[in-house]
Formats: sequence, C-alpha cells, structure tokens
Amino acid sequence: MIQVVPVDTKQQLKAFIDFPHELYKDDPNYVPELFIAQRDLLTPGKHPFHEHSTLRLFLASENGKVVGRIAAIQNNNHNKFNGTNDGFFGFYDVVNNKEVTTALLSAAEKWLKEKGAATIIGPVNFSTNETCGMLVEGYELPPVAMMTYNKPYYNTFISEAGFDKKTDLIAWRISNDNYDDKPFRMTQILRERLSQKGITIRQANMKNFNHEVENLNEVYNKAWDKNLGFVPMTEKEFSYMAKDLKLILDPEFCLIAEKDGKAIGFALCIPDVNQILIKVKRGRLFPTGIFKLLLGKKNINGIRVIALGVLEDYRKLGIEAVFYGTIIQKCVEKNIKTAEASWILEDNFLMNKAIENIKGKPYKKYRIYEKAI
Repeated sequence: MIQVVPVDTKQQLKAFIDFPHELYKDDPNYVPELFIAQRDLLTPGKHPFHEHSTLRLFLASENGKVVGRIAAIQNNNHNKFNGTNDGFFGFYDVVNNKEVTTALLSAAEKWLKEKGAATIIGPVNFSTNETCGMLVEGYELPPVAMMTYNKPYYNTFISEAGFDKKTDLIAWRISNDNYDDKPFRMTQILRERLSQKGITIRQANMKNFNHEVENLNEVYNKAWDKNLGFVPMTEKEFSYMAKDLKLILDPEFCLIAEKDGKAIGFALCIPDVNQILIKVKRGRLFPTGIFKLLLGKKNINGIRVIALGVLEDYRKLGIEAVFYGTIIQKCVEKNIKTAEASWILEDNFLMNKAIENIKGKPYKKYRIYEKAI
C-alpha cells in the first residue's frame, strides 16, 4: 500500500533530498544536486523564498521504502504579479509506478486547494527563476548546470493525470567546431556604433560585486517581465542566487551593457559544473567531493548561457550581437568546446532565431504542464 506523508522532520527532509540518488543510481546521465544547497533551498529561514511564500513537501512510501516525492508550492509573489490563483508542483521524482504519481499529486492538489489555488502548474522549483521544466526530448546527454533531468515515463504519468502542456522550453547547443563567427567578426564595429549612442559593454567588476548585483536585479526584473510565468526576484532572492554563482563565476563571461553608466542589459554564462558534480556521489562535498570540485574546475570545457537580456527600449541596436560575439571570442580563447543557451521559451522567436543564426542546434526540450483543480 502506498502511503503519502508530509515532511516534518530533519530525517524526512534528508530522505526527500536523497531519494533521487537511489532512483537514478544506474543512470549515467544523472547529476546529483548538492545536499547542502538543496537542504537550504527547502528550509524556511535559509532561503528568501520562504519570506513571502510557502510550500509543503510530501514523501510517498511503499512497504517502508521511499518511492516518490513532490513539493506543493504556493508562490504568493507569482500570483500577485500575474493576477492569478496558481499553485505549483516541483521536486517531483517517482519510481515507475503510476499509482505513486496519483497519490503524490492528490496530496499536493489537496494542499493547494486549501490555499485557494485554482490551477496547478509544474514542475517548477519554486518558480521559473529557479530550475523548472520536465525533460521531454534530449536524453542522450547529461543536463548542464542548473538544468533538470528526469525519466521519460514522468511525462506519461503527468499527462495521464490530466495535465496539459502550458509551454515548452528550448535548450540550444553551440559547438566550437560548427558556429557562425559573423557576430565575432562584427563585434568591434558594433561596439563602435553603440559607443556613439553612449552605450558601452564591459565585463563584471568582481571587486564591486554587490553593487553590480543590485543593478542587474533591476535590469532582470524589467527585461524579462513579459516572459510567460515570470515573477520578479526580490533583492534577497537575487542576491542569494548571485552569491552562489559567484563561487563559480568567470567575470569574462558576465557582460554588462550600460547607457551613460546605467545598466540596460546583461549576459551571464556559467561554467558547466555538472561535468564535475556528476562524479560527486550523492551530492556530498565531504569528504572527497570538495576535491573533485576544486581540482576539476580547470578541466571544464562547456558553459551555459544562463541569461541574456536587454531592456525593451534598447533592443535591436546590436547589443545582443555584441554579447554573442564576445562570448564566442572568450570561448575560443579559453578552449571551450560547447555552449548551451538555455532555456528559451518556444515562442521567443527573436531569441531562438538569433541562436539559430549562429548555427545553434535545439537539442533538448523541457515542458511545463498545467491543470485546473
């Protein structure tokens, strides 16, 4: 008999975080999440999400063994910004048993209904600002940094539970042996044209990191605000994310566009640390994982273009092309083999076309589902 219980103790939280390690132990493409990071993310008082919203974690077990997990998420900032009564599910993992999904979703939907939700959307962990989407195409390669991964049968179970597609998210792959170098060749000309308009592009100043983060938070919340499902990040949320990224950030891959000294856009690439984390057993940095992380950083040969955006009034001036051209140049200099641009909404035609124009290939697709409750 399948039993679903809320997570109330530290021991249950540990079981919740560790369940995927057992589920995917024979999957060569599985990358474990770091235990410390997941624990803090899910613990009130640790992550700033909990200051404005709530969630409930559930574990499913059968004959004393954990067989699934899910989080029911009430994101108050999302509902306030979008004028909706949405609920969300995330951190969803199950054994190959449809009944487990049914039981978990039932628990999550019941909790969300009690909170006044009319719709359940997912998977998102906690919003589209964090990891989200269910992999539906592209199982041949491991996920890159801060992207999701799941068994193919997850999609079958979610669809059979009455969920419909809300949107798809595209991941593009750009290889160093097959890209269009036109943006790279045009970079200097475009920089000069932009300079005549008072627009400059520079790399991040790590010595003034907190000030940079403050300015980029404002740009992020304005440049991405029309994306489907967007919710502005609070200063604390953006700073929390930036603090984590600072540990791995290469400032040459963090580019800022300014107009008369004021930030109007930015591009952020991060090294694909999943190339290392895939070898860190059960997401534990100690006792040996920390050495794999430190010693392996120099061998990372991939990046993820995690964000690239410009304020609406300054689009189509060539800023985006300079971002791409500079990124290509740095990849060549640093012997980066591949770059993933992700994720991009399927209906973001301008951005998708721009990546297609530099010979990027769509190689993974993620789906966000929704259902009325």
